[in-house]
Amino acid sequence: MNAAVIGVGNMGRHHARVYTELPGVKLVAVVDSNDKIGREIAEKYGCQYYPDYEKLLKHEKVDVISVAVPTSLHKQIAIAFLERRIPVLLEKPIADTISNAREIIEVSRKNHTTLCIGHIERYNPVIQELKKLIDNHRFGDIISFGTKRLGLFPSQIKDADVIIDLAVHDIDICNFLTGRRPISVYAVAGKALNSKRIDYASIFLKYEKFSAVLQVNWITPIKIRELTVTGTNGYAEVNYLNQSIKIYKSNYEKTFDSYGDYIVKFGIPHIEEMALKTQEPLKNEIVNFLAAAVGKKSNIVTAEDGLLALEACLKARDSYQENKIKEVIGDI
Repeated sequence: MNAAVIGVGNMGRHHARVYTELPGVKLVAVVDSNDKIGREIAEKYGCQYYPDYEKLLKHEKVDVISVAVPTSLHKQIAIAFLERRIPVLLEKPIADTISNAREIIEVSRKNHTTLCIGHIERYNPVIQELKKLIDNHRFGDIISFGTKRLGLFPSQIKDADVIIDLAVHDIDICNFLTGRRPISVYAVAGKALNSKRIDYASIFLKYEKFSAVLQVNWITPIKIRELTVTGTNGYAEVNYLNQSIKIYKSNYEKTFDSYGDYIVKFGIPHIEEMALKTQEPLKNEIVNFLAAAVGKKSNIVTAEDGLLALEACLKARDSYQENKIKEVIGDI
């Protein structure tokens, strides 16, 4: 398979590297408006460089494409390849607006062409393992999720705020782990160190039978990527960075006190630490994308998944600006 990458900045350069590491795949070209960066990556991986995607389409035969450009350019570039029935791996978020996302989806459907959205955290082995545990009712009924996605301001981000850049990950993860979508969202946010864009937010998502509280910022001086799950039978702490899960199994009994009142007595919980085999989430993502591109069984983040996560993010931003709860429609 001939692969190419559009945009080889902070994320796209890793797409280029992974394609060169996979058997049966040839990285034929990279595209970037920055001549210096584009030529540097092309030389490193022994492929062609083009300053724009139209030249790529004119001179190369490509079977699959990764698009890792600023979000405002997603619609234009993704549609150009989908119309030619070239499978697209489109970095998150799917688009900058709901209407643009729907246009991309419509072209993908019309041309029966694979469109995968790059929500990379789904492919972290801790999330794949946690999904199995939740599906097997290891924690009983889920009560709540809590997430922290914190760190310093990323200078390469030019057209997104912290909600669109970071919270979109955790919204998609909560949806994925439970197979549910949020009903409503409420956000408190602000601009602490960046006067132009939201750089911190606390987001409350209400689902039908559980809730999620997401904390994101570009302020914390250290990188934190954590998720907690609370259920009726236990609690879990997930660390995305070291790919570990710590499980606390509830130990309690239901009884009555001397007055005949119903009580729950808690004992010391059983603790289990799971150290999983380290895997690169991006490589897992691209392997699944390539399988989907040729019609094989795969586990991709669909465009519909990407649209739902985007809508929840945009409603969170609206909630902050209007200071009220916003309903999430979730309708394609």
